[in-house]
Amino acid sequence: MTARGTREDRDADDLDVEEALALVNDGNGFDRGPARVPAAAPAEGRGGRPSRAHDTPHRATPWPEARAVAARAGRAAGARRTPVSVSLDAALGLVLAAPLTALTDLPSFDTSAMDGWAVAGPGPWDVRDEGVLAGQTGPDTLADGEAVRIATGARIPADTTAVLRSEHGRLDEKGRLHASPEPSPGQDIRPRGQECRNGDQLLPHGAVITPAVLGLAAAAGYDTLSAVPRPRAEVLVLGDELLTEGRPHDGLIRDALGPMLPPWLRALGAEVVAVRRLGDDAKALQRAVGSSTADLIVTTGGTAGGPVDHVHPVLRRLEAELLVDGVKVRPGHPMLLARLANGRHLVGLPGNPLAAVSGLLTLAEPLLGALATRPAPEPYTLALRDAVHGHPYDTRLIPVVLRGDAAVPLHYNGPAMLRGIAAADALAVVPPGGARAGQETELLDLPWAAAGIGACFT
Repeated sequence: MTARGTREDRDADDLDVEEALALVNDGNGFDRGPARVPAAAPAEGRGGRPSRAHDTPHRATPWPEARAVAARAGRAAGARRTPVSVSLDAALGLVLAAPLTALTDLPSFDTSAMDGWAVAGPGPWDVRDEGVLAGQTGPDTLADGEAVRIATGARIPADTTAVLRSEHGRLDEKGRLHASPEPSPGQDIRPRGQECRNGDQLLPHGAVITPAVLGLAAAAGYDTLSAVPRPRAEVLVLGDELLTEGRPHDGLIRDALGPMLPPWLRALGAEVVAVRRLGDDAKALQRAVGSSTADLIVTTGGTAGGPVDHVHPVLRRLEAELLVDGVKVRPGHPMLLARLANGRHLVGLPGNPLAAVSGLLTLAEPLLGALATRPAPEPYTLALRDAVHGHPYDTRLIPVVLRGDAAVPLHYNGPAMLRGIAAADALAVVPPGGARAGQETELLDLPWAAAGIGACFT
């Protein structure tokens, strides 16, 4: 679903970044001051309907524990996944399933570190006619008093004493080479095996394959890598009231989660194999969940207890094991995590957009990271620039922008709103009771805020 919200007279494309951020904030700038939340606050079901199944705070799992449960479930399933052999072009972002061991010495022969002359013995030197370029063969050896032109990366002839840099050499009228200063033995020569020897372990099992790792693997002689495959995810969009195009009308609203979730899941490392729109059809939902071969199924809406909230009944019929059934977090506490047959999992997200984001980062992110055997990110904190009111017994996730050494809370952070998260760099984890200005608060980075938008979706 999407929030109806207000719209400015100008299009978003007409605004610069600071103006856009200003529109996200309220008149005073940000969400300020403590405010009490009724103890019996209703759950955010699809369409804002209350969920009696989650009104009692003690039925839900505390937020930190829910994330830990999701990570444990992912590790257990990830340990059973079969590694795959992938080309270097396809390996970016995966995790090594075996140590990266050098297949050759690096460098595999003595090479020149500079453009200049390979020289043998003390100068001055007689310069040979031929030169040595990278990838070409030159003289096999040099005699004392001889020099040969050489390029960076070219193979060093045997018995070379040093490489004389171009800027340190001078040819006299007889064509003899003089040095100022004269190079010391071994200068500007990269000896064979300087970086590693054949058989050395370069990186351990479990290392994330970054662009630099791809370069190292290629240099070490690899054409393919053994890696943990990407978790496969399928998105099931529920709700008869959702439109896929045009403007809201006659009680129908635009589906915001169908466009948002697939790229977000890809940014979290998943391969999205399908997006299916099922409406409020319990039989279609059961068929889709029962037949899916994805490692993770993500459903949108239908996790509360209303007349068309079919996720719980379907999971019961499929004899799924509920690992998390509600989380003490606002927005998004009707979220759930279930274990299906054959080690598959289902994350049920609330239908309200920001509540769904909360569920995605609470349950799907740690599950996917563990399925891919990626190391969990180190938690970090920043001080809040402004106070944020809290829930009496639930954690709150609040969109923030990062400004220097502070996190600035954004307005428009209700469960049905995307305006705040669209401008955010991270979500602040606000403990029960709220947080004062200046208080150190844990942050959950949004994947594109740290890596750049393009890198996250390729």
